Amino acid sequence: MDSNSSQPLTFYDFLDRMRNPASLDLVRAIKSFIVSFSFCAANPENDSKKLQDFLVTMEDAIRDHPLWVGATEEEIDSAMEGLEKYVMTKLFSRTFASSPEDTKVDQEISEKISLLQNFLRPEHLDIPAVLRNEASWLLAEKELQKINAFKAPREKLLCILNCCRVVNNLLLNAAMSENHFLAGADDFLPVLIYITIKASSHCANPPQLHSNLKFIQLFRRQEKLVSEVAYYFTNLVSAKSFIVDLEAKSLSMDAVEFQEGMEAAREAHKAAGVEASARQMDPGPSRKMLFRETDSKGILVNELMVGGLSKYPFMEAESGELTVGDVETLLATYKDVVLKYTTLCRALKRLSISNSKTESPVLLVPPQQSQGKGKGK
Repeated sequence: MDSNSSQPLTFYDFLDRMRNPASLDLVRAIKSFIVSFSFCAANPENDSKKLQDFLVTMEDAIRDHPLWVGATEEEIDSAMEGLEKYVMTKLFSRTFASSPEDTKVDQEISEKISLLQNFLRPEHLDIPAVLRNEASWLLAEKELQKINAFKAPREKLLCILNCCRVVNNLLLNAAMSENHFLAGADDFLPVLIYITIKASSHCANPPQLHSNLKFIQLFRRQEKLVSEVAYYFTNLVSAKSFIVDLEAKSLSMDAVEFQEGMEAAREAHKAAGVEASARQMDPGPSRKMLFRETDSKGILVNELMVGGLSKYPFMEAESGELTVGDVETLLATYKDVVLKYTTLCRALKRLSISNSKTESPVLLVPPQQSQGKGKGK
């Protein structure tokens, strides 16, 4: 083993090491753990203890193994990171959101966030104007949205870490360029709460905030949940708790205004559900009528399919009327229009080719026939 290598070991290095015949005893131990774990009934707390105990046992085994003779602490740590990722990827479906209660909490949080995003504004969380940087917020949101793309606790945690670092950099830049006095968590947490709500509401699928946090807490190596990582992780846990318990008195908002906002959001969601059902019950092209609108000179300015308008609900909408909640419907409508357009283009192209093939001989024949008749005469 080259202990002088300056290149950090990766997950694939770990897999390559496990393919070495000398690692057969380690491979057997790993496979045995995965199989036995899979057959046990789900119990989050017990599952966490089993995983943590197994990782401690395997770390001792790796340190004493011939393949890691002379290994540095960094190399041992890299092997353990690879082991954690391998095991938890294999056990992901068994350990993530493993209880009905987790699924229920995820759904409740998702539903509450979808309501809040309709009317919650930065000023309601007392976020200073100097910290309202849309570019930084969007970057932080995108980092947090990546969390469901990964199955390993470390990689999920990195998404949180990257999101929080963007927020922290925003605070530091404001302190340096705008002479804003940093208030620590009093500045950091409100921004993180707002970003969490925005990131969650922008996803096509719920981000399963509760289950992701629980998964990291239970199955990330405990020695790694320290220092900066622990601080940022704890802040996101606090943000989740704030959202769960959020009510009018939690915000700089009148209680009546809060209730009206929640009710309006519920009504908007109901209307969206009715609209979706109406689109599914569309009568089809055979029952649609073409409507043409012309200007004073008789020039065509609009052409719509009456009876099919419910399928394109934004035909007469203004940009200022659209909300984040309309994105999913707009995307579905856009795909529908593109699909129909491309299908029509292909059909017209085939028709054009077909017509040109049948018409060409007809255009050439008459001159020859007439020439022949002239000679006959």
